[in-house]
Amino acid sequence: MTLNQLRFFVAIADSGLNITLAAERVHATQPGLSKQLKQLEDELGFALFTRKGKSLNSITQTGEDVLTRARVILEEARNIRALAANLRNEAEGALRIATVHTQARFVLPHIIAELRRRYPGVSMHLDPGSQDEILERLRAGSVDVAVFSSSGSTPAGVFALAAYRWDRVVVVPRAHALAKLDRALTLVDIAAFPLVSYESSLNPDSSLPRAFSAAGLAPQLAFTARDADLIKTYVRAGLGVGILASMAIEPVDHADLAVLSAAGLFERCTTWIALRRESVVKRYLLEFIALFAPHLGATTVRDALVDDAVAQSIVAPLWGENASPKAAAKV
Repeated sequence: MTLNQLRFFVAIADSGLNITLAAERVHATQPGLSKQLKQLEDELGFALFTRKGKSLNSITQTGEDVLTRARVILEEARNIRALAANLRNEAEGALRIATVHTQARFVLPHIIAELRRRYPGVSMHLDPGSQDEILERLRAGSVDVAVFSSSGSTPAGVFALAAYRWDRVVVVPRAHALAKLDRALTLVDIAAFPLVSYESSLNPDSSLPRAFSAAGLAPQLAFTARDADLIKTYVRAGLGVGILASMAIEPVDHADLAVLSAAGLFERCTTWIALRRESVVKRYLLEFIALFAPHLGATTVRDALVDDAVAQSIVAPLWGENASPKAAAKV
């Protein structure tokens, strides 16, 4: 039994039992992968998959048990390599980041550019998706770090550090009635118009619909998207009142949009950096975290990984005050 055989077995399972796709993902030939799989089954003395003709049909119950252990073994092998790399102060490798659109588009570009400048031998891979999608990728070990936002506490079963807190803003064309108010916005004001916001606002547990529901209001959600740029585009097209994360506003937006504070109307959100606690964290990942959230230096992250009390004691700054990530932090 070899690590490569286990890696191929896991790749097949993660590719929906599609050997062609699995071979592409592990940079192997399909015949070579099939041969290694047969050798592994011959050595174990039992089948890992049920078959239908020449195709794989399902993973056997014993195969599921082996799969669980194979993932642990491969994770530990990665940890050993990472530990060795850190001891050698190795500056090469790959950093795989799963994140949501707002972070990828508005927060991460200059951070990744700065990290790339410091570590030219490290390739950067951005894997966008919804919160559920990126956390699943983190749990599966297909990414090194996940960056996402939520209201309230961090999702159960995830080790995450608070990077910064933020409020929503309301955006409307400059000629819109809300832009002409000479007082602070209220939920009643906003609910009088169709809304344009994030796709996540469709979730019943989202803090946005909860806020309206608690006030006895039921506004119309006219348009949703994951992409904040699309939301602003459709606000400009007159579909309704936009509700966005404060980080998604750029100077150019003020030319034709009125940006109104919604602080206090909705629950404040937190952006989190999530890791796999069992992983050895490479130096360039520690630098990425410090660039993104300067209060999360290497010592703090390492201490938090072994002591929940440290992680829970971290107070994230508010975006727009002293929380905007700067490409000058050092680990």
